[in-house]
Amino acid sequence: MSSNSNYYCSLLKICTETRNRSQAKKIHCHILRTIKDPETFLLNNLVNAYSKLGDLTYARNVFDKIPQPNLFSWNTILFTYSKSGNLSDMNDIFNRMPKRDGVSWNSLISGYASRALVTDAVKGYNSMLGDEAANLNRITFSTMLILSSSQGCIDLGRQIHGQIVKFGFGSYLFVGCPLMDMYSKAGFVYDAKQVFDETPERNVVMYNTMITGFLRCGMVEDSWSLFHSMREKDPISWTTMITGLTQNDLYKEAIDLFREMRTEGLVMDQFTFGSMLTACGGLMALKEGKQAHAFVIRTNHMDNVFVGSALVDMYCKCKRIASAEAVFKRMTHKNVVSWTALLVGYGQNGYSEEAIRVFGDMQRNDINPDYYTLGSVISSCANLASLEEGSQFHGQAIVSGLISFTTVSNALVTLYSKCGSIEEANRLFNEMNFRDEVSWTALVSGYAQFGKANETIDLFQKMLAHGLKPDEVTFVGVLSACSRAGLVEKGYQYFESMVKEHGIMPVVDHYTCMIDLLSRAGRLEEARCFINKMPMPPDAIGWSTLLSSCRLHGNLEVGKWAAASLQELEPNNPAGYILLSSIYAAKGKWDYVSELRRGMRNKGVRKEPGCSWIKYKGKVHIFSADDQTSPFSDRIYAELDKLNLKMIEEGYVPDLSTVLHDVEESEKKKMLNYHSERLAIAFGLIFIPPGLPIRIVKNLRVCGDCHNATKYISKITQREILVRDAVRFHLFKDGTCSCGDFW
Repeated sequence: MSSNSNYYCSLLKICTETRNRSQAKKIHCHILRTIKDPETFLLNNLVNAYSKLGDLTYARNVFDKIPQPNLFSWNTILFTYSKSGNLSDMNDIFNRMPKRDGVSWNSLISGYASRALVTDAVKGYNSMLGDEAANLNRITFSTMLILSSSQGCIDLGRQIHGQIVKFGFGSYLFVGCPLMDMYSKAGFVYDAKQVFDETPERNVVMYNTMITGFLRCGMVEDSWSLFHSMREKDPISWTTMITGLTQNDLYKEAIDLFREMRTEGLVMDQFTFGSMLTACGGLMALKEGKQAHAFVIRTNHMDNVFVGSALVDMYCKCKRIASAEAVFKRMTHKNVVSWTALLVGYGQNGYSEEAIRVFGDMQRNDINPDYYTLGSVISSCANLASLEEGSQFHGQAIVSGLISFTTVSNALVTLYSKCGSIEEANRLFNEMNFRDEVSWTALVSGYAQFGKANETIDLFQKMLAHGLKPDEVTFVGVLSACSRAGLVEKGYQYFESMVKEHGIMPVVDHYTCMIDLLSRAGRLEEARCFINKMPMPPDAIGWSTLLSSCRLHGNLEVGKWAAASLQELEPNNPAGYILLSSIYAAKGKWDYVSELRRGMRNKGVRKEPGCSWIKYKGKVHIFSADDQTSPFSDRIYAELDKLNLKMIEEGYVPDLSTVLHDVEESEKKKMLNYHSERLAIAFGLIFIPPGLPIRIVKNLRVCGDCHNATKYISKITQREILVRDAVRFHLFKDGTCSCGDFW
């Protein structure tokens, strides 16, 4: 080898290390001008340089001009095609090779493996095994094991393991680590442990791999034991433990270990900080999260997109949205994970409109959403009951192909359920190729919100028949359906089955459903006994539920008890005063009504004003009782007066007991006629084209008289009217409501 060739090879090496393709081409030109017949060694280095710089065309041109390519020449161009995924040219080169060695075979197998072509990789491996078994080496086995692991081919992996033992590679650390990783990923952690135990000399990488396997399978004690037995630990060992503890929801232990790692003065990378911040978010440990943030700044990790995204997520989970926004805005690099962290944070903290805005900003920044992002923004639309925007995201899910992901389909089922399109939710559910527990629960909850008890129970039974395990949310839906339909005994059966058959301990939401079940059915004394036997007192919703039924059934004794309990629990909650006032008003005890109102004024308790809204041409129109602020008020009130006359002709009788004012009967009728939901319905009748449903949302529960009146309106106008109140959906059609008489 000449000194010139050696000199040029050194220059080419510098070009590859600095990723300087243009300089490499200049050196190539200089070689052609100064050396008449370059040595094969120099040309091989040129091929290698172009290969590493990603210029396949130049690499192939140089190779084709080598007069007598040697084995290194062939292997270099073969590896180039293998690494780039150009499998057609890879096969062509491999078949033309006059001689092959282990490097040649490994390049071929690696090319197939990198594209997850299991059959072709196995075929190449078998050919190597049959023709040139002497060329088998640790890289061959490692490549096949990694392929088996990534594609879940455990049987193939076991066969490779047998051949590893047969050919004497069992003691090789380079082979042992991927073998252990394959077994642990497949859930065969004891097989992985056996490989670990049978390896005579273990390095820190092998220990780290085994610890990862234990943590992946939830064997935390075993991972701790192995971690503490290590004579030498590197930063990866500590990060592996911190990450694994976080993944097993052991957030406090992860934070403690992070502190210990910091005390040891070890170098921390993006994965260490990412796991630490995830643990802080999981515990809502804002103080520790801020300390980690400060340490991130001191160690110059703020520009790392992985760490920045973890910070955004941590602040969102700690309900510090402003801090999350500040971190996000300062990030110099943002990817889909960063944007999704902020979007999900907005949604989880009740800022659904902001979440939708962030999604739009993300797309304007040319960041394509993944399935998790799209599922999250659809969930935000569901929380807002925004069918119009949600339908647009549905279209995007179809066009992008992301609808094939269960997360996206589940979000769409929830969207249509919460927007009152239960038929569309059911259609989507039936079209799903795969349904998990969330899919079934979303539809169960949707039917329950509509008061469709039979459909809810039937779907729940099918869920059980498919071998899926219901969770707490599923049972809330089932118990709610029983409550709406007055199925008291069946509700009791499901409540008892939670613990006995499914191992689910009831929480306050389930007890509230049972209170609702009993009190709706008029079994108020039984509801009181049930409450007295509860392991915890009802929350405000539970007491309000009982009190509301006392108003409906005129039970003053239980109502006073429920109101006193609610006022003790939440003194500033107006429900206790308002609902008890309703009971007194229905019995004509206006002095007591006045006394309760004075009590509210003296304590500064204010009733939340009821309002209803309807969306038309992208704009939300909001109405309150007796509202005169709409530019269409004259038309709305005229429409209501006209409807009221027709309703009376059809037999409508106003329920004046719901009016909590000691005024003349005519004034009470007028007050009922201009409730917020009726104003919104009149607006819809005027502007929403016939044939389309009128969709109304109300912030409070629909009163009994408006519920009855809307039945008449749907019959008179022959329109579908969908009302989503604070409790559930009501679909009014042809004079009936989807919830029947158990509104």
